[in-house]
Amino acid sequence: MLKAMHEDLQWTRARSWLEGARLDQTKGSLSVLGVPLNHSISPGRCDLAPDAVRQALARWGTYDVERDLDVRSLRAVDLGDVGLNGSSPEDAAAPIMEAMMGAVPGFEATVLLGGDNGVTRAGVLGMAQALNLKLEQVGLVTIDAHLDMRHLGDGLHNGNPVRALLDDDLPGQNIVQVGIAAFTNSEFYARFGSSSGVKRVTLERARSEGLGTAVTRAISSLPMHCEAVYVDVDIDCLDSAFAPGCPGARPGGFASWELLDAVRRCGVSHRVRVVDIVEIDPERDPSGLTALVGSGALMYFASGLVTRLS
Repeated sequence: MLKAMHEDLQWTRARSWLEGARLDQTKGSLSVLGVPLNHSISPGRCDLAPDAVRQALARWGTYDVERDLDVRSLRAVDLGDVGLNGSSPEDAAAPIMEAMMGAVPGFEATVLLGGDNGVTRAGVLGMAQALNLKLEQVGLVTIDAHLDMRHLGDGLHNGNPVRALLDDDLPGQNIVQVGIAAFTNSEFYARFGSSSGVKRVTLERARSEGLGTAVTRAISSLPMHCEAVYVDVDIDCLDSAFAPGCPGARPGGFASWELLDAVRRCGVSHRVRVVDIVEIDPERDPSGLTALVGSGALMYFASGLVTRLS
């Protein structure tokens, strides 16, 4: 059988790395867990995203020429998807947290492939449980256009994970939200967040200093008693031109390269243990661009993690 032209023994694809390809000498390990939660304000199929992101890895290599490193120096372990079968966020919390008991301990970092943004609450609680930490020892940084502080009266969904975590007693001072955009939030919820002690870095402010710098400062600004940091990467922080398959993306958001640099810096930070990549709906984007951005976020985070461990 003839070999496809794109198959090259000297050019390893990132999908092969996630499937187990690695260098002889590895520096650490990264776990990847699919969390196909799909209970959004805007109906869609975010549950299809974990597989779409994995498939998109075939379009990336493993060598980062900018930093002269190969992510195959990390042992990547794909733990598959949590079996949610259309569960509500309330019902999904326990299986997600249980899965994280095997996804976080023993690994330098973990990436959760959502799913919608409802993943974040269970992810933060699961990280705390897996590391045997109290919530006051956990920090949360969101890279998101939205506050995600809608009321809880209609139950949990992708518009209220931060509000739910505050209700779970995650201290507001342990939360920094980066990229909050104009005309995508209400004054009521903005004031609620401020009164709860949540720090906010707007999109314009983050852009003026550089998104990567803003995220690095956000992580550093968390109280020292935060022993582990969870980073929520909501793809709707991007301009809709870069994320046509993200229901919440709007014109004026970040460019994809700004987000990828910021996620790489999260990988460099010793405080960051878990990152989620959420709000990709493959059915809205036949081009596959949005899933490609999501898979890029995974690769750039991995590159940062290699730098952290070097």
